[in-house]
Amino acid sequence: MLKPVLTANWQYLALLNFRIDADLIAAHLPAGTEVDFYNGETYVSIVGFLFYHTIVIGLPIPRHRNFEDVSLRFYVRKKSGDTWRRGIVSIRELVPKIAIPVTARVFHGEPYQALPMRSEVIDRDDQVSARYEWRRGSRWERLAMTARGEAQTVAAGSHEEFITGHCWSYTKRSERTSEYQVEHPRWKIWPAQSHDFAADVATLYGTRFVDVLAAPPVSAFIADGSFVTVYRRSAEGDG
Repeated sequence: MLKPVLTANWQYLALLNFRIDADLIAAHLPAGTEVDFYNGETYVSIVGFLFYHTIVIGLPIPRHRNFEDVSLRFYVRKKSGDTWRRGIVSIRELVPKIAIPVTARVFHGEPYQALPMRSEVIDRDDQVSARYEWRRGSRWERLAMTARGEAQTVAAGSHEEFITGHCWSYTKRSERTSEYQVEHPRWKIWPAQSHDFAADVATLYGTRFVDVLAAPPVSAFIADGSFVTVYRRSAEGDG
């Protein structure tokens, strides 16, 4: 029986989603994957969320169980037999604990970076807000959203399902590709009434993303999150 490499509760995922030219992310494609499209468009997303009760390879790591995570990711697919596995690729992932990026880079090749981080989540009186901040030098940068009302079921075939429904993760490791299956129930979402992203994109993600992330986002919403189980499926050369 396959054992999980990670289990955790992912909560209050703030997703800010932008159109992008597929050529701008081609260099980040892991071997064997291709860019995935929805209605002829593809996207990058800035995603901030909370890890709770994290267990890595069956072990709770002291002082590394609850923390923030902010990533820039895009969407891919990979052929497996007669089906397509739809997944995400992280370009950079920010976390506040140094042991996380060290472990992730050594064993999985994940693009983590440790920075001071803080967060504030409010969910009461018909209002939901999520604010994730990270410090580079003396400056705090941020991703923040607010919403109202009850969380909504994601419609089948919708843009929101495309963004939240990629249940595989791929990492480029030179000529090799690490593949992970991410299992979780279908999330509900709150469409954002307001959103705020403030960062020096050129130094954080690279100059190719400056214009992309300065444009108006296609969508912004908060997903409620759930318990998540991650399995490592393969690490292979695909070409």
